[in-house]
Amino acid sequence: MRKILKLNEISPVIGDVFDKNYSVEKACENPDGIILRSFDMHGYAVPQSVLCVGRAGAGTNNIPVDELAEKGVVVFNTPGANANAVKELVLCAMFLCGRKILDGINWTASLKGKGAEVAKLVESGKKDFVGGELMRKKLGVVGLGAIGVHVANAAVDLGMDVRGYDPYISIKGAWNLNHHVIKQDDVNELFRECDYITLHVPLNDATRKLINRDTIALMKPGAAVINCSRGELADNAAVIEAVASGKLSRYVTDFPADELIGVKNIIAVPHLGASTPEAEDNCAYMAAKQMADFFENGNITNSVNFPACSLAKSGVQRVTVIHNNVKNVLSKITETISGQGINISGFVSQSENRRFAYAIIDVDEALTPSVIEKIRGFENIVKVRVI
Repeated sequence: MRKILKLNEISPVIGDVFDKNYSVEKACENPDGIILRSFDMHGYAVPQSVLCVGRAGAGTNNIPVDELAEKGVVVFNTPGANANAVKELVLCAMFLCGRKILDGINWTASLKGKGAEVAKLVESGKKDFVGGELMRKKLGVVGLGAIGVHVANAAVDLGMDVRGYDPYISIKGAWNLNHHVIKQDDVNELFRECDYITLHVPLNDATRKLINRDTIALMKPGAAVINCSRGELADNAAVIEAVASGKLSRYVTDFPADELIGVKNIIAVPHLGASTPEAEDNCAYMAAKQMADFFENGNITNSVNFPACSLAKSGVQRVTVIHNNVKNVLSKITETISGQGINISGFVSQSENRRFAYAIIDVDEALTPSVIEKIRGFENIVKVRVI
């Protein structure tokens, strides 16, 4: 029985995947895998028994991905599983930006106790909360992954003029994107043209403080920025200056920081993007499925530290190998197997120009323990599994 350690409470839908052959526990010794949501694994002592980590969500900033790769531990995430939930929050943010709805609601709350005067006060006061419609406004979507594509397509349906920027858009993303979305090759041009800008990119050295004094200066007076990706994508000091001057009409973020809270025209949402039961179920189920496929078949799907690699099973035994992405490693392995007079019935290897490569080898006869140990002893071998 394989043991799964859960470092956070996880949706019970994982029980649909982790059947009687698995034990999911809050505490256990020598787990085969770890599943989590937001638990911070930096500094956490990962047991040597762990083969993989499943993150029920897209972001992996809370996981030491590179450190685990060195140990041959595969880290999975669940891109797209919470896309609809985040899309809906972004749409909500756009409505809050355009119509001053939140300001109006807060003002209305101040009328409590006015009795029969409320209706008259509402009619005289509502002019202070007039806002514009989204239809025919220009929306710039920075990042066209699963969430960005969902947002762009929904905005087209709302009648918006949508521009999308993503130099690394996947084939799947391109296929799913509404053909009315205009592809922008220069993100600065998108900043110049759009009334609303929404961010859907990962946090890295290239995207950190993407929204800053220089990029804000390019924007239209009164533009609105929505950040439901990562707080560090924006320079908070620059944003505060911009809303104070009116350069930005609104800034909505799903990542509150002390300096942003209570600032006029900044709406800080308490990280609600994926906080729906549907999204939590989707993420948990997807993470569990990917982990189970890895345990049972050695296949890798949606790993953030190893290449995608899958093979339909053939033969009587499967061997998987994680190794440094250097020459002649695979030839040594295959020569060793064929030297024992054993036929290789299936083989696939992927590296994706990463530091580590991954191979799946199916054989027609079970390899002897001595052959397996010989393969493990080769230079540049990180981990060998027999399935």
